[in-house]
Amino acid sequence: DLYRKVFVFRKDPSDAYVLLKAQAERPLQNFTVCLRSYTDLTRPYSLFSYATKAQDNEILLFKPKPGEYRLYVGGKFVTFRTPEGRWDWEHVCASWESATGLTEFRFNGKPWPRKGLQKGYTVGAEAVILLGQEQDGYGGGFDPYNSFTGELADVHMWDAGLSPDKMRAAYQSLRLAP
Repeated sequence: DLYRKVFVFRKDPSDAYVLLKAQAERPLQNFTVCLRSYTDLTRPYSLFSYATKAQDNEILLFKPKPGEYRLYVGGKFVTFRTPEGRWDWEHVCASWESATGLTEFRFNGKPWPRKGLQKGYTVGAEAVILLGQEQDGYGGGFDPYNSFTGELADVHMWDAGLSPDKMRAAYQSLRLAP
């Protein structure tokens, strides 16, 4: 349970990461990832990396530059452009649904236009999840210049798309039922 937990990544560039044990028992048809980050980086960095043996970017939340987020599913991505940094905490929620291929993205509680990605795809179940590094292989293969430096908090992942009310609750740091 990472509710109200904060991870500090203090070195730039870095080989530091947080390893999370995936508990998915079956492939994912839907998911939502929400987290809060605080950094002054202007170079590319990874926030959330979910890799399987078959696909290193199975799920990846990546920030290639200020004012832009990318959500990868199965190695393909969509881009969401956001306001450029005010040097404040940023909260993002990214959701994906296999049946329609729709992605939903919320930035600081506000919805962005939905986009299509990987309709009919299935996300593998046996995964390694890392915070703060992008995996270029299952559980490794890091590029330190894609590492995160700063603070990550309120990291959550669900095997379902969240309703707008639950995404709003995640933004407001309210505890959500599993």
